[in-house]
Amino acid sequence: MEAYLISICIIGAIYALLAIGLNIQYGETGLINFGHVAYFAIGAYASAILSAKGVPVPLAIVVAGLVAAVGAVPIGMAALRLKEDYFAIVTLGFAEAVRIFVQQEDWLTNGVQGISSISPLVPAAAGAAQNIIFAAVTVGVVLLAMLAVYLLQNSTFGRILRAIRDNEVAVIALGKNTAGFKIKVLMFGSFLAGLAGAFYAHFISFISPEQFIALVTFYVWMSIILGGVGTMKGSLLGSLALVILLEGSRFIGDFLPGISDVQMAHVRLGIIGLVLVLFSLYRPQGIFGKTD
Repeated sequence: MEAYLISICIIGAIYALLAIGLNIQYGETGLINFGHVAYFAIGAYASAILSAKGVPVPLAIVVAGLVAAVGAVPIGMAALRLKEDYFAIVTLGFAEAVRIFVQQEDWLTNGVQGISSISPLVPAAAGAAQNIIFAAVTVGVVLLAMLAVYLLQNSTFGRILRAIRDNEVAVIALGKNTAGFKIKVLMFGSFLAGLAGAFYAHFISFISPEQFIALVTFYVWMSIILGGVGTMKGSLLGSLALVILLEGSRFIGDFLPGISDVQMAHVRLGIIGLVLVLFSLYRPQGIFGKTD
């Protein structure tokens, strides 16, 4: 039971990194990114490949985050020319393009077979000790990410981001280069997603294209909606609530006899969807969102 709870903590921290990155893009800047999972995948594969080539795991994780950040530049360039809804479609298409790439390029990613036996974070540790260290590191990285976002939100940079979200035309009229701000915030959010992907790869120790579908992005969107868009507490506790909901729904089958595992998967998705609908109706601002 203790090992299971530690695993939940690690997965929660990984989703928290994803949520913080997406929240800074949408909650602070108003960028609707439906392709967040692409950078999650880039980080996972980059770190797995680098560590397999002998790069120390901590360095591989950091480089994976940087690779994901660089991968956000072309999407950032697209954001300069597209309105919100078209930008959302482009990011969704980009995520699917990344998934197809890792599926087809066997020479680099091993295709549909995936990459197995990925190096652990601390090779010298094993079993429970490995998971405890992993949990401590991921939680520590989440805290550092929260500190970075807090400093950003309370800086001139953060105030300009919120101004772009509220009235980009007015910001342009004041002579600010909104394009540069959008690219930087997309790179920052993608860096966090890349770190999350790298941690995921080294924790699960196996990755394949099927793990990086669009549903992952929408789970992250669900976490920030549950917690409250634009709030730090919302990103953190919304991710925790999401993981608890996803994992807790696994035990529903114990109270519903006669339902097969395949049917149970549909029931779980239905329950998760119902929770999201209820939040949208009765608490649209999320748990920590501000009321009007």
